Parts: sequence; structure tokens; C-alpha cells
Amino acid sequence: MTELTTTVSKSNSNNLLRRDVRFLGNILGEVLVHQGGNELLEIVEKIRETSKSLRSLFLPELHNDFKEMINSLDAENRHQVIRAFAIYFQLVNIAEQNHRVRRKRDYERSAGETVQPGSIESAIQELRERDFSPADVHEIMNTMSLELVMTAHPTEAMRRAILDIHKRISDDVMELDNPTLTFREREQLREKLLNEVITLWQTDELRDRKPTVLDEVRNGMYYFHETLFQVLPDVYQELERCLNKYYPGQHWHVPTYLRFGSWIGGDRDGNPSVTASVTEQTLRLQRKLAIREYQRIMRELMQYLSFSTSIVNVTPELLQSIESDREMINLEKAKSWHNDNEPYRIKLAYMIAKTHYVLDDEKKGTPERYASPEDFIKDLNIIDRSLRHHYADYVADTYIKKLIRQVELFGFHTATLDIRQHSKEHENAMSEILAKMNIAENYGQMPEDEKIALLEQLLNDPRPLTSPYQRYSESTEECLAVYRTVYTLQEEYGKQCITSYLISMAEAASDILEVMVFSKEVGLFRKDNDGTVVCTLQAVPLFETIDDLHDAPQIMERLLKLPIYREAVRAMNDQQEIMLGYSDSNKDGGVVTANYELRVALKELTAMAEKFDIRLKFFHGRGGALGRGGMPLNRSILAQPASTIGGGIKITEQGEVISSRYSMKGIAYRSLEQATSALVTAAINARLPQANLYEDKWEEIVSRISEVSLKKYQDLIFRDPDFFAYFKESTPLPEVGELNIGSRPSKRKNSDRFEDLRAIPWVFAWTQSRNLLPAWYAAGTGLQSFYDGKEENLKVLQNMYAEFSFFTTLIDTLQMAIAKADLVIAREYASMGKNEEARTRIFGEIEAEFKLTSELILKITGQQDILDNVPVIQESIRLRNPYVDPLSYLQVQLLAELRALREAEGDDAELLREVLLTINGIASGLRNTG
Repeated sequence: MTELTTTVSKSNSNNLLRRDVRFLGNILGEVLVHQGGNELLEIVEKIRETSKSLRSLFLPELHNDFKEMINSLDAENRHQVIRAFAIYFQLVNIAEQNHRVRRKRDYERSAGETVQPGSIESAIQELRERDFSPADVHEIMNTMSLELVMTAHPTEAMRRAILDIHKRISDDVMELDNPTLTFREREQLREKLLNEVITLWQTDELRDRKPTVLDEVRNGMYYFHETLFQVLPDVYQELERCLNKYYPGQHWHVPTYLRFGSWIGGDRDGNPSVTASVTEQTLRLQRKLAIREYQRIMRELMQYLSFSTSIVNVTPELLQSIESDREMINLEKAKSWHNDNEPYRIKLAYMIAKTHYVLDDEKKGTPERYASPEDFIKDLNIIDRSLRHHYADYVADTYIKKLIRQVELFGFHTATLDIRQHSKEHENAMSEILAKMNIAENYGQMPEDEKIALLEQLLNDPRPLTSPYQRYSESTEECLAVYRTVYTLQEEYGKQCITSYLISMAEAASDILEVMVFSKEVGLFRKDNDGTVVCTLQAVPLFETIDDLHDAPQIMERLLKLPIYREAVRAMNDQQEIMLGYSDSNKDGGVVTANYELRVALKELTAMAEKFDIRLKFFHGRGGALGRGGMPLNRSILAQPASTIGGGIKITEQGEVISSRYSMKGIAYRSLEQATSALVTAAINARLPQANLYEDKWEEIVSRISEVSLKKYQDLIFRDPDFFAYFKESTPLPEVGELNIGSRPSKRKNSDRFEDLRAIPWVFAWTQSRNLLPAWYAAGTGLQSFYDGKEENLKVLQNMYAEFSFFTTLIDTLQMAIAKADLVIAREYASMGKNEEARTRIFGEIEAEFKLTSELILKITGQQDILDNVPVIQESIRLRNPYVDPLSYLQVQLLAELRALREAEGDDAELLREVLLTINGIASGLRNTG
């Protein structure tokens, strides 16, 4: 198994990628022989060669032979073949990730003084070239903001144990580039890699149970420990280096503009496992991680800061702080530093103790522990000033400055935690409480105007709404417990530990006001006697469906016209956060309409906010897959209208995206560097807008295309009575739920309605079946409605593709989806549909729309083939497909067997296991899940 590489050029760099793939493929071949004999390797090679031949030239007879070859495998060989292809993709993905790091290093090594496109330096250089003054740049630095929010959405199909093996293989493969390795060392490295691949082969890819929420919390924290604690401050350091280079003579300390947040342990929407207690435990785990990282760093610093007072003069301030620590802290002998001439080591010993006591609740309120991250930074600044006093400023810049930045970024809580809950849960709790207080007999049935009036009255009333002597239902008690827990956690960890409460399926102003009333009950919101409003938790609406996106500006305007609400926003620095859902809007209206309506909502909300003199921070709920708004981080920033970025951006980082971006330091750095560059570029675009005379006309054309596309999409998805049954039968949707990749159920409710199906399994299942339908369906019909066979209209579309960035991104995203889809294999999945008339009709519609969309993309772009504009990805998909195909055919066969058995009221754990292995393998091969 040695054929697969990405695009091969004549450069030495790509030759090294070829080398790595061949090297790992040969090792896997040895493992196959070692574990299953030559027969297993021969079977795998025969399947691979036939699959490649089919891709080169599709012949019906060869296709039938290939299917027969797959279907004739006995159970043992079938199991081994699935694992062989699945593990091969894991190894190829490792090689490709390593190559990304290698390519960046090669560029930097060979470019010399040339500035790399997409780098931080390229963006700062552009500021200088466009004559932005130092004052302008300071303003940009003070206003740009990006928060990347890790979620536990179940799209990461890999176990942590597998990821750990991948990390070791990655490190060892990277070592192959070391030119100083001797022949024997290379042989030892090969033996080590052989052992790792054998371990991978003999490690179970599948989880034996669903992960708990706290398992997911620990998995998310893995990336902070492995990469982010080191990489994030390095990005800041590079930004300040570039600012000093292009704007010398200024004092550059960049404010915190880039940080990470998390939903893991805070997102309870449809997940009853996320309780108030779990949220509290989550922040405890995050605090423990931050403190352990600081202690590790300070122990390393003790090795470096060996400066002796017999040689240098430290500041009296440092010596005084040590004396104060001695008086307050009784250090055990083993933990103190015994050389009195080395004050930095003495000071660090006390600082390690004070951070240790941050984890000890019994020390709360005592001078033995740091009361806040700011207190910790004060001690670090004392060390910093003393080092500079005796001209050890290089040491201060290298070590202390970085640690100060780390504390600024991660505090004592690692990442800000968001809370999220479904709007219906709040309404139900409010209905119960108001009924018990005889305020409203049936709040849920009240007209919206009456709800708003009542909730506004309650917010202005200082009296409590709930009573400790009143008994409520379990769900209402839990709802209230979350707010009490947030208040307690803000008191313990600082106000920044939790600042946003997101409301899923926000459909009306009352949905947001309900959260504020609950916040008032526990002290997170209050109106003092002098009229001052204090608010430390912001209610954040999440607009998800097409209708909600339409209504969003009116909903927010209605809220902001309420004096009490406007004062609450003022208390949050005149900034309102709003989340927009890419996944559910796509599921609701299709890819064209979702993207267009999101753009319209962004612009209209921004215009509305200007009337009230507030800034909006937009939270973009993007998934990893194309059908859920997935794209590279820097492109997702630049895809927003420049005028909508001023208040800051939040973006979700989900599932497999987290591991692909943040498991390796080199890739994490490049991703965050490109994001920073994109933020600066967006700020430039906002200040120097490039007007296009045709843009209004083009917006109108897209609006018409969207309208037609929406009808086409909803005609099939919502109005065809056979569609949902076809979807469940022709994809592995039912089996995806058995994969144990997340603590959260795949449905918001225990219902079989399409509306209650989450967007993630919706996209995941279509990706597995090679349709990728959510990422492209109905686009062709929409485009055709404008083109209509007229050359002058085609010319307009071509101009839009060349000059209208929104349309360019849309078309390029569509062609990525079309390239990854495969309707020949999708037809095999369609054959599992039980209703022959329905499956023939529905698949026929899908096939015709696919053909139309493909043809129109080629006409608009002027390309010969899909993805001619990105040959690297085009070639990668072309070379990967023959290796994914056998897994797809095997999956169809296994699904048919398993479902037939279950319909006869039987079951087979091994058969299910093989289905789940194909799901993992296809996810690795396509590099997307949900």
C-alpha cells in the first residue's frame, strides 16, 4: 500500500512527502504480513489495484467483478481488509500533516527576506505600505478580536488512545528529516515505527462506551496542554516583533485579541448529562490545568534564573517581596531554595507554592495563595523589572514576558466557558415559576407582546421571583441551579470565566429576556436603587433557521428599544454578542440560501446596531464539514462582510477540526498566524472599502438564485413524503448513533421527526454515503434560473465569480463538495432504499441536480474540470478515492446484512463493529465527518 501521495511536484519537499507515504505504506504492508500472512496482503493489494483501475476507466463488467470480490470476502478477511484501508488513511493523514509543517519551514528557509503570503508580517507590511499611522495601528490592535470556541460536537471519530499513537508516529516520521542520523539510527527509527504501527493495528479504534462530558472536557484540555499554552503566546510575540519592525519607536504590548473559549461542560442543549455540577467540575479541571502549566514553567525557570547576588544587584523590590513571602508562607524544606545568593530561585519557590494553594479551597482568602491572575502577574513583573535592572533584559524578554502573556491569556481558568441551553427549556421553567407565583396562569400561551411587557416589568422589579420554600420540577430546579452555579463560579474564578449564555433556537425577544430574568434571580443581573444596571452574564441569541435569520434584526431592535435591555448592554461595554448557526440554517434551507441569508442577516444586524450606538460581536457557528460552513480559519474570517467585524468575532472549532488544527505545534501556529493576518486584513478592508458599482445588482441576482434554490431544496427535503425514510435507509444514519463519539444524543428529543434531527448526523450520514448532499444540493437549479441558457447572463455570472468575493467563495465551496461526492457509489447506497419507486425517483432527482450543478460550475469558472483552480486538492482527492471506495462498498454490504438481521429480530455485535470501522475509515479517507 504505497501509491497514495498528494500532488507531486519536482521539489525536494514533495519528494519527502512521497518518501514518507511510501515508507509508512511499506511498514503497514509488513504489519499485514506479520499479522495475517501473505494472503492478507495479496487480498488488500488486489482490491486496491482493481479500485484504481475502476477509477481510471469505469467498465460495468469490472465494476461487477469488484463488487463480487468485496462480497465474497469471508468474515475474518473482511474485518482485516477494513482495518488495513482505515489504518492506511490514518498513516497518510499523519504524513500530510507533517508535510504541512515541513513545507512552511522549507519556505522560511529558502525565502530569506521574502515575506510569506498570509503571514502576520505580510499583514503588518501592508499596513505600512498603505500609510496607516501608528495611531491607526494602535486602534486596530485595540479593537480586533477573535475567540475560538472548542465544542464537544460529536464529529471526532478518533479515540484519544489512537491520537496518542498518531502523535508518536508523527514525531518519529519528522525525525526522518534529520540529516545527522546515522545508518543505525535510521534503522532504529524504522524499528520504532514498525512497533508503533503494530500497536496501532492491535489497538481498538472504537470506544466501548460513550464518553462522559468530563471525558470530553479532558479531551479538549489535551490541546491546551500539548500546543496552545506554548503556541498562542508565540503568535503574540511574532505580532509584536513585526509591529516593532515596521513601526519602530512605539511601545507595543498587544492587548488580548486572540483567545480560546469552550462549550465543553457548558453546552447543555439536548444533553441532559451537562448539569450544573458538571459545569462546576469543568472549571475546576480547567483551573487545575492552568496552575499545573504555570508550575511546570516556573520549575523550568528555576534552572535558568541562577543569577547570584554575589555578581549582580537585584532590585530592593524583589528582596522585599521575598521577605513578605517568608512571613506569610511556611515552605517545607524540600520545596524551598537553600542558596540565599540566588533570589530568583527563592522567589519562584514561593510563587510555585502560592499557585499550588490556588487549588486548595481551605487557603481561600489567605495571603498564602494568589487571589487572582493579576496578583500572579504582579510578582512576575517584580522579577521582570529586577532582571532588566541588572541588564538581563534578554532573559526577561525570552522567559518572563512569555509567562506574563500566558497568564494574561489563560488566567486561572484556561478558557472562558460558554453556557448554552434550548429556548424551550427556559420557557417551560418560566411558565412553572410564574404559575406557582400566581403571576401568569399559562405564560407559554401568552402573546409575544404580553410576554415582553411582563418580563420587562420583572426585570425592573427588585423583588425575587422564586422562593427557597417553593418546590419546582426537576427540570426547573436544574435550570435555576445553572444560574446559581454561574454566580458562584464568577465569584471564585473571576467574571471572565463565564460571560455568555447562549439560547438555542431563539425565535422571539422573550427568549432572550427570560434568560435575563433568571440571571436577576441570582445576582448576575441587577438594577440598583440609583438606576445603575449591573450585568455580568450576557444573554446571547442563537439564530439558526432561515426564518429566524429573517427575523433577527427586528428581534434585536425590539429588545434594544427597552430601556432596561439597553442598559444591560451598556453594562457589557456597549457590546452585544449574537450567534448565527451555519449548520441548522443549511439543513433548513440548503447551502445557497443559508449562505445568502447569513450574509443578509450580518449586514442588517450591523446596520441596526449602529442606530443604537452599540458594537456587535458575531459568533459564527461553523462546523468542520462543507455542509456545516466548514472552511480554513483565515478564509472564514475574510468571508464576512468587512463592516461586520468591528465588534469582534467568535468561531466554533468542532470535532475533527480541533485535532487537525491543534494537535501539532507547527500547524497550530500557522493556523493562528493566518487568522491574525486575516483579522488585520479585514480591518484594512473595513477602513479602505473597495466599492464595486455592480455589487448591489449582484446581491439582487444572488437573492433571486437563493429564492429558487430554497424552493428546490425544500421541495425534496420537506415536501417529499418519502424523503426522510429514504434518507435513513440509504445512509448509515441509524448506525452513526452507535459510534460512541459523543456524550450528546443525535436528536434533541426522543422523536423521529426530521426537524428534531441534529445537523451533525444529517451531514455525517450524507458524507459517509458519498452524496455530500447538504453541501451542494439545489445550487444548480438556483444558478440555472438566472442563466436560463442565455450567454449574456452567463457573462454576468462569470463576472460575479471574478469580482464578487461572496459569490467566488460560494462557487469554490460548491466545487469542493462536488469533487468529494461520488454519485456512482452513492447509487449503491441508494439501492438500500426499500421503496423502489421512491428511491428511483429521489436518487434520480439528486443525480440530475448533481449533473446540472457540475456543468454550471464549469461554465461559470471556465474550467475544464472541477477544482482545476486548486490542483493540489484536486489531485489529493483523485488519489484518495480509490482507497476510500472499497470501504464504501464494504459498508453497503455490511449495512444490508446488519439491517436484514435486525429486521428478523436478531443482532450481531461483530457485524455492527465492522460497520463502525468502515465509518471511521471513510471519515479518515475523506478527512471530514460532520
